[in-house]
Amino acid sequence: MLLYLLGMFGIAAFAITGVISSGKKDMDLFSVVFLGMVTSLGGGTIRDTVLSVETVYWVKDTSYLWVAFLSSTLAFFTVRFIEDRQTVFHYADSFGLALFTVVATEKVLLLGFPPTIAITMGIITGVAGGIIRDVLSHRPPLVLGREFYATPAFLGALLLVLLEKNIPTHEFNSIYAVALVFILRVFAIHKDLYYPSWLLYKKK
Repeated sequence: MLLYLLGMFGIAAFAITGVISSGKKDMDLFSVVFLGMVTSLGGGTIRDTVLSVETVYWVKDTSYLWVAFLSSTLAFFTVRFIEDRQTVFHYADSFGLALFTVVATEKVLLLGFPPTIAITMGIITGVAGGIIRDVLSHRPPLVLGREFYATPAFLGALLLVLLEKNIPTHEFNSIYAVALVFILRVFAIHKDLYYPSWLLYKKK
């Protein structure tokens, strides 16, 4: 039940970021809602397709589809009243990244795949929706920036795998992993946590 609720919250959070990212593109209601839905459903769709899951999760349970649709529609009508949209965008994106990464990692573990696959698919699921959103709204993808983005997702997925291996009966493993990803992203945003220069590729 906790995994299911986290997935729903992740859908809503990423849908909001999709709507905000379209704010200056003069899109109509249907275009904005479409962008929000693609953002929120894209990562999990890629995960299920790569793993050859019999039925994609939002097709099997249309509640995900409705949450994406309603969240996007509600955000379209309410986000215009928010002054600091960029802050809301970053927090919602960080929250969505954390939730999607952890939920996907746990789902892949439950499907019987090894930890390496679970971590890999967790990262892909976490960042893919944001990449789709940024490309469609003509924004530089956050995952390709200097600040920590994919690294928090990796560390959160790794933490979940370690917790599930050592204390599998503990009910808050996923919460700890989500908190780690979210906190690292918030620190990256507000404290300018960047990769050291020797890890950066610089064109000469």
